[in-house]
Amino acid sequence: MKPLTSALLLLACLAGCTSSPPAPEPAPSSAVTTPSTTEPDGPPAPPEPVADGPCPYLESAFVADANGQRATKVRISADKPHPACFFYRADGNIQLTARVYVGTAKIAKQLVDEAAPIATSNPATAPAGWKGGSVGSEKGSVYAVAKEGTAVIVTSNQAQSIKARRVAEKAITTLGL
Repeated sequence: MKPLTSALLLLACLAGCTSSPPAPEPAPSSAVTTPSTTEPDGPPAPPEPVADGPCPYLESAFVADANGQRATKVRISADKPHPACFFYRADGNIQLTARVYVGTAKIAKQLVDEAAPIATSNPATAPAGWKGGSVGSEKGSVYAVAKEGTAVIVTSNQAQSIKARRVAEKAITTLGL
């Protein structure tokens, strides 16, 4: 065999006997990943009654006394950690609703502003440290306040917002908010 042919044959054998070269690194991905967020874009939908009560943070007797009407039925929503409570009067219509939201401060403030818009409501600052608005009219009243990531919104079929305020304060106290 000629020396050049022998050398090429030897190189070919050696190349087959050595480990294969490392695989090339994959090209960097051009896909952009966006961080996932657990904060919703906006407030949750209004709660709907889905089951018969009782309300875990408001007693029917207290609501009847505060709102001035006997509560004949109580229903609750599926919201967590605190369901919204719907108190009905004898004719089957809702007389009072209490809603508690726990989440982000941004959403809590949005819920309060939806229920009692800053531009058209009276300032609400009770209990201490809570802020929001109250509105009373012949069609009913609302008392809505927020503190950090929590909102409490009470609507009543009564014109005086003081009634909704008493219920909101009781819910806040009972839940230790």
